[in-house]
Amino acid sequence: MADREVVFLTRDVNIVTIPDGNHGTLNKGQEVTIHQALGSNYTVVTDYGHMVRIAGIDADALGKETQHLHTLVSETDSKAVEKNCWEVMKTVYDPEIPVNIVDLGLVYQCSASPNADGGNDVHVQMTLTAPGCGMGPVIQSDVEKCIRALPGVSSVDVEVVLDPPWSREMMSEVAQVQLGLF
Repeated sequence: MADREVVFLTRDVNIVTIPDGNHGTLNKGQEVTIHQALGSNYTVVTDYGHMVRIAGIDADALGKETQHLHTLVSETDSKAVEKNCWEVMKTVYDPEIPVNIVDLGLVYQCSASPNADGGNDVHVQMTLTAPGCGMGPVIQSDVEKCIRALPGVSSVDVEVVLDPPWSREMMSEVAQVQLGLF
């Protein structure tokens, strides 16, 4: 989002502070500037200069419409579920970086395995840009929620690993161009 948009909250809204990941509330009528509107969440800066994240389900408090994820494949076999997982993970963003976590190179692997109930168990192995990142649990939760909402998914395990450590070289060429590093 190139242009910053100033809005006044139309209702109280739950937030996550960036970069520490603490939870809080902003009050109705408070002025915020939308800094990033990528994926299904919003990164805003308060009138006090604090950067916070507002979940997509609270988009109405910003005067925006809630965005819904749509899968690209309707089948529920393991290969289709795995493909859908990769696609929805591309809608998850680090709130400080305008690149999705897949192109950032944070997702190391994703697999879907059929289970006895006819669904699929999904396992994701991902990392963080820095060990101890306060937003790590928030990003991990975002990945779990978007995958859990997919058809054919019975369970989701999102494992955060720090080895190998993330480095800039893990970013896709697209991400490097987006960030002006290429």
